[in-house]
Amino acid sequence: MTRRHFLSGLLGSVGTVAAGSVRAADAGFTPIKKSKEEWKKLLEPAAYEVLFEEDTEHPGSSPLNQEKRAGTFVCAACYLPLFDAKTKYESGTGWPSFWEPIPGSMGTKKDFKLVWPRTEYHCARCGGHQGHVFEDGPEPTGLRYCNNGVALKFVPEGRALPELRR
Repeated sequence: MTRRHFLSGLLGSVGTVAAGSVRAADAGFTPIKKSKEEWKKLLEPAAYEVLFEEDTEHPGSSPLNQEKRAGTFVCAACYLPLFDAKTKYESGTGWPSFWEPIPGSMGTKKDFKLVWPRTEYHCARCGGHQGHVFEDGPEPTGLRYCNNGVALKFVPEGRALPELRR
């Protein structure tokens, strides 16, 4: 897959994941639908605000910024694996940053909350807002997935991943 093909897929419509034309239902899992009230009961307030109200945590506030172990970062809402720790890097932004998600794990949409449009990405299974993707990351993708730490949970290598929430 070329970088151009990858980026055109990344900038596609809601329901299209970063790997291109793969849809959430085709990625080996069933999308989960819960009301905001249901998510609010399951999540810590800060995680709920980021994931389902599209808030942003303060830069430098996440302990995951310092996480350097091998493992997997999963969605804090539904536990879908989103990033392999091998793709994490220090971007200097104050938020956990990755150069590539696990294929089929992300959906995207345009965000017009600031003056210029940005590409928001979210968990393809539950729709929880994770962060924004920028074209200033390291090779091999040149992308920076700038993630809110409260939207993730880290599972160290050797530990079982949590069962997907229903």
